Amino acid sequence: MKIVKIEDLHCNAGWRDFSFLKITTDEGLIGWSEYNEGYGSAGLTAVIRRMAHDLIGHDPRPIERIMGRQQAITRQAPGGLNQQAMAAIENALLDVKAKALGVPVYELFGGPVRDRLPLYWSHCGSYRFRNADVMGVEPVRSLDDLVKLGKHVKERGFKALKTNIFRFDLDPPNMHQPGFARGPGYPELNADGATLAAISDGLAAFRQGAGPEMGILLDSNFNFKTEGYIKVARTCEPYNLFWLEIDSYDAEGLRLIRDRASMPIASCESLFGRRQFRPFFENRSMDVAIIDAPWNGVQESMKIAAMAEPYEINCAPHNFYGHMSTLMSANMCAAMPNFRIMEIDIDDVPWKDDLVTHPPVIQNGELIVPTRPGWGADINEEAVRAHPPKNPHP
Repeated sequence: MKIVKIEDLHCNAGWRDFSFLKITTDEGLIGWSEYNEGYGSAGLTAVIRRMAHDLIGHDPRPIERIMGRQQAITRQAPGGLNQQAMAAIENALLDVKAKALGVPVYELFGGPVRDRLPLYWSHCGSYRFRNADVMGVEPVRSLDDLVKLGKHVKERGFKALKTNIFRFDLDPPNMHQPGFARGPGYPELNADGATLAAISDGLAAFRQGAGPEMGILLDSNFNFKTEGYIKVARTCEPYNLFWLEIDSYDAEGLRLIRDRASMPIASCESLFGRRQFRPFFENRSMDVAIIDAPWNGVQESMKIAAMAEPYEINCAPHNFYGHMSTLMSANMCAAMPNFRIMEIDIDDVPWKDDLVTHPPVIQNGELIVPTRPGWGADINEEAVRAHPPKNPHP
């Protein structure tokens, strides 16, 4: 079997684009993966194309050999766009190999540990500030709206939800995101009284609506420094969080936060590869390690999860992309012994289901692990073409 063509496809997904990689073989097998060119990864498609050019004519099945060579080629510039490009290629190769064997991808990693995956509703309320119209849902404009949304999540059968920090005192109300240079508070990243009060009010509203049994997760992103995260953790204490999510590149600082927090700490979604995760494991910096499969590749992600196991750390996927990413992450979570819970975006564009041949199946807040070969679905290219991307991909 030989690779004869590697293509990238893109479509409008409302406030961002979905991007897919397609690897075609001379035997007619096609492998798919999803990647993301937003959130600091502008130019990723160009890097993927350059790497993919060297793979034409090669057998797609010896994935360790292929990725080992790519790692050697990029050794002087590890991580970042290079790792994301390798991950996109690796994930499409896994789809090809599993389809060639007639098995789901999780069979390549020892088979499924579980066939149902507990989910948490991610970005609960977050997208509704600016994108309610394109999603066809009610906007979030007040704390009362969060109470209603929490009740809705419970009625849908979900047992956990993750939200962000909302500032209703801003005009217009919006998410608190100074860590990404969006809104006030950048570049200092201090946890002032108004922000801490907003955190408390938002969590109280969700708790009121969703009830005492709902697992509530708060994602604080890169919005504070170590001092601020400790204040945030103290503010969250009355609300019995499932976890407080923190983005930090300082393993020792994160351990300090964990030592002073009363709730579990989750982190590491922005890290690349085992080498970057290692100091966080060695410092026992977090209770749950979050692994981004589209950034790391599922094969590398499984190695990271195996590395976490001796430190008694469970893992969860970073999955706020499209359905193909959800299926990729689901195959990983099915085979991962030390699995915690899976992230999924429920609020999204109405045409999201159309983009794949078999959308994920959710029952009572759990994802049913697919049993079809490969990831369990292919990309519907006609549907992708029906929604031209917002951003150019020359």
